[in-house]
Amino acid sequence: MSTIIIQHDDCLRHDPGPRHPESAQRVKAVMSGLDGLRGLQKLPAPRASTDQITRVHPAEFWAGLQADEPAEGYFSIDPDTHLSNGSINAVLRASGGICFAIDQVLAGKALRAFCVVRPPGHHSEPEKAMGFCLINHIAIGAMQALANPSVKRVAIVDFDVHHGNGTQAVFEQNPDVMYVSSHQLPLYPGSGHIEETGCGNILNLPLAAGDGGNIFRSAWSRLGLPAIHSFAPDLILVSAGFDAHQRDPLAQLELEDEDYRWITEEICDLAADASQGRVVSILEGGYDLQALATASRAHVQGLM
Repeated sequence: MSTIIIQHDDCLRHDPGPRHPESAQRVKAVMSGLDGLRGLQKLPAPRASTDQITRVHPAEFWAGLQADEPAEGYFSIDPDTHLSNGSINAVLRASGGICFAIDQVLAGKALRAFCVVRPPGHHSEPEKAMGFCLINHIAIGAMQALANPSVKRVAIVDFDVHHGNGTQAVFEQNPDVMYVSSHQLPLYPGSGHIEETGCGNILNLPLAAGDGGNIFRSAWSRLGLPAIHSFAPDLILVSAGFDAHQRDPLAQLELEDEDYRWITEEICDLAADASQGRVVSILEGGYDLQALATASRAHVQGLM
């Protein structure tokens, strides 16, 4: 079965401002990095439904976010997080894309998927948009998976350099979802300490500024991957941020392209044992365009 790439041009139309690092060029860089890879099937992301979004976000929050979208210019939620005309369609495609990818994989139409969408989502808490993120796509995807009778447990792997505080907040009292995150600490948003364990389903692997591939691989090999293996998920989801790359301007970890291929292959090997090989990944952070192109290519090669 093929690996599918989910994308939609509506994701290019979210515009947080001319000097904002989370730009439409990020998606273009990822797609250019995938050029020439054979065996990929590219499919358009549908829009998420209100029902899919409100499994995670209260209806009042979602209605307010839609009402805040400006006809022109920007609406600022916080100094880093903005709405423009087109932002709502972008997040609908991003959340709809991961839900569609999960449905395709669970139906046996593909084995793995990578959703090349924006804006990112893992900082968004149920009632709070923050950190460039408006709604939490991977949390919405996990709930989509759990709505399928064949799925009892979902594991979320997050190797973005920033801790996914929003994803943790959604699931920290839900024993059907395990969340495992490696991230730089201290760094925005300040969460992700080892002591944050939820109901026993949260595992944080904080790394220090300057840490490189050896320490990253050791943390996942010793702690993260064995924990997911013990959890025995029916599906593995990946928050694939590439801002732990040594070229990234917003953080100070030192990962290289091969580290992303390594962690992806390890996840896929684990999935082969636990979840019939099924892995669905979604783009989170990553703000150096060259690193995005090469690291995402390594990630997809790992998926394939």
